[in-house]
Amino acid sequence: MPNSFARTLRNNATPAERILWQQLKLLKAEGRHFRRQVQLDRYVADFACHYPKVVVELDGGQHGDALAYDEHRSQILKRHGYDVLRFWNADVFEALEGVVDRIRNSVRLKTLYSYPLSGIAKNKVWTVAVKSERPPPLIPPHKGEGNENEYETMDLVSPRRKN
Repeated sequence: MPNSFARTLRNNATPAERILWQQLKLLKAEGRHFRRQVQLDRYVADFACHYPKVVVELDGGQHGDALAYDEHRSQILKRHGYDVLRFWNADVFEALEGVVDRIRNSVRLKTLYSYPLSGIAKNKVWTVAVKSERPPPLIPPHKGEGNENEYETMDLVSPRRKN
């Protein structure tokens, strides 16, 4: 029964799912194979990569009222060893490059921006930052990365006074 439900979801993808799917299919050339509408436990994930274990969920306006359900679902998927990434449909429409870049980072591929890794290598950064004429990522670059002329930085430590 769940397989037919997943098939129905694949055949009736939302516009945001179709747009993101076109991008995720390209990652196969880099050794990361995503699948659409994958049954995991008793849930159907929007997208899943089995190596490394990453689930990508797209949430539309209907998810605003189901935050507790989504969190419970994410916890179950995490118990199965999957990292769960959640994006709003609007993120796909307005910042697709940032969404794809964040997914690339989670599946350990080179990215345009730097992100801290989760899990075991939490204190390390996976990739280098490259600044170009691209829209900003969902997570801004760390201080000291990117073009300093375009980003205004501020020291959090007050400067020492000269006596």
